[in-house]
Amino acid sequence: MLVNLFNIEMVKNEITDELTKKFMSKDKFAEEIEDLVKRTKMNYIDAIVQFCEDNSIELDGISKLISKPLKEKLRYDATELNFLKKTTSAKLPI
Repeated sequence: MLVNLFNIEMVKNEITDELTKKFMSKDKFAEEIEDLVKRTKMNYIDAIVQFCEDNSIELDGISKLISKPLKEKLRYDATELNFLKKTTSAKLPI
């Protein structure tokens, strides 16, 4: 009986480990993207696309995984690449 309980605990631990590997949290996603940017020197937009291709993740579903700091870095990259208009609210009228 003790052996069965031990086996059940091992199976539960294995299932938990597999679930954490397969499911992505915002923090884990941000860490993976930051690591990819540092290793490859690519911008955040390209890093996210590359990460999704490598891990067979649909780009449509990642909006829930993008944290606020990562969103700000994406906005900066998009502005630098002229995908977004540069906005400066600090201009004084002449």
